Amino acid sequence: MTARRKRDKEPTFYLLTLGCPKNVYDSEGISELLLQANYRSVADHRRADVVIVNTCGFLQAAREESMGVLQELAAQKRKGQLLIAAGCMAQRFGRDITREVRGLDGLIGTRAWADIVPFIQKLRAKKRPAPLYHLPEVGDTPLETVALNRQQTGLSRASAYLKISDGCSAPCAFCTIPSFKGPNRSRPLPHILEETRRLAEAGVQEIIVIAQDTTAYGRDRGELDGLPALLEQMVAAAPEVKWIRVMYAYPGHASERLVEVMAAHPQIIPYLDMPLQHGHPDTLKRMRRPHNVDRLLRWIEAYRQAMPHAVLRTTFIVGYPGETEAEFQGLLDFMDAVRFDRVGAFTFSPEPGTPAFDLPNPVDEETKQARWERLMAFQQPISLERNQQMVGQTLEVLVEGVDQSVSIARSYRDAPEIDGYVVVEKELPVGQMSRVLVTGAMEYDLVAMPADEPVMVV
Repeated sequence: MTARRKRDKEPTFYLLTLGCPKNVYDSEGISELLLQANYRSVADHRRADVVIVNTCGFLQAAREESMGVLQELAAQKRKGQLLIAAGCMAQRFGRDITREVRGLDGLIGTRAWADIVPFIQKLRAKKRPAPLYHLPEVGDTPLETVALNRQQTGLSRASAYLKISDGCSAPCAFCTIPSFKGPNRSRPLPHILEETRRLAEAGVQEIIVIAQDTTAYGRDRGELDGLPALLEQMVAAAPEVKWIRVMYAYPGHASERLVEVMAAHPQIIPYLDMPLQHGHPDTLKRMRRPHNVDRLLRWIEAYRQAMPHAVLRTTFIVGYPGETEAEFQGLLDFMDAVRFDRVGAFTFSPEPGTPAFDLPNPVDEETKQARWERLMAFQQPISLERNQQMVGQTLEVLVEGVDQSVSIARSYRDAPEIDGYVVVEKELPVGQMSRVLVTGAMEYDLVAMPADEPVMVV
């Protein structure tokens, strides 16, 4: 049999990922398991035997996107093709989804993606057209412990996510994640380190450490400050990896030891994503979030003193129930005091089943939107000021693409897809690190030239 005829007989799959980097990681696991089972990935869903959508169910807008995609794919299904909803929305809403999406063959929930191959086999074997469900109770489902091979999926990116735990044990009043992800459960250390080594062997330049709460790593095993020790062992396991980036740090678990370890190891870049959600203590109390703002300010000061070029990214929620104009102004004052490098913001979305859903004194939609616009406008000159401080500096950047003789790159200050870029006025090798001289700054992006071709900075 020729290689082409053999490929034509291989079952094919199409996998679409919606939502956050945690879903990206899970999708890589799904893809790897299917490839190991002799499935072949295709780029066109119309050519696939199995279509899988890894859904997001965190907020109403994300659910609407996931539902719309499923409905569109269901309408285009051909005879014999399977359509599967996976991930967060599947776990959270289960059978309700099949009432809105006619033609959906199966739903497989969070922490169940490791069963994707036998699940598809059951779908193929079933005789009745009714959908098949694999939605185990989140409290009873162990966290998958497989260490992804990463090379099995043909990984060629210079940057890759590495999930160290799943679920969340934080009590945030507005968040639905514990209801469908379950409590925080840390992955075994040997599996994380093995995956770190495999990423290094695959040529990955940047490992992005992710979880619902990275600073909770090990707490479910009685380790109250496990992240710093994990990062040190990752550095030792893969010294050739240039950048290790930490995302999704919970402020209540941020420790002095984390600052010490980040400052001691250049591989762990001085960038931290810490979603704070608000800056006024009264709002934070209603959110059931850490609300000792003075303690947080002291920690931020220590973080920046230890690493003078450190970057701090955060996200805020505006329009939370009971948020007065004085509380919102307190948030702006907090932003002014800290001078965050990167800020994202969302308007409050009341999620059924959360304590915040029934809170009194809701903020109307018009006020929410107006406050969001005010916050983003308030942050813009701060972001510009922080970027302008980089003009004249030499940075190492990771080149992600080239467009019309201009390279699009990221520095340590930029996480993929959520932060800005460094626009380099020359073609540089994609997927490689290059040194550049920053020559200009905008609110979100920098402009640079190769460091070996300096120009006069104006």
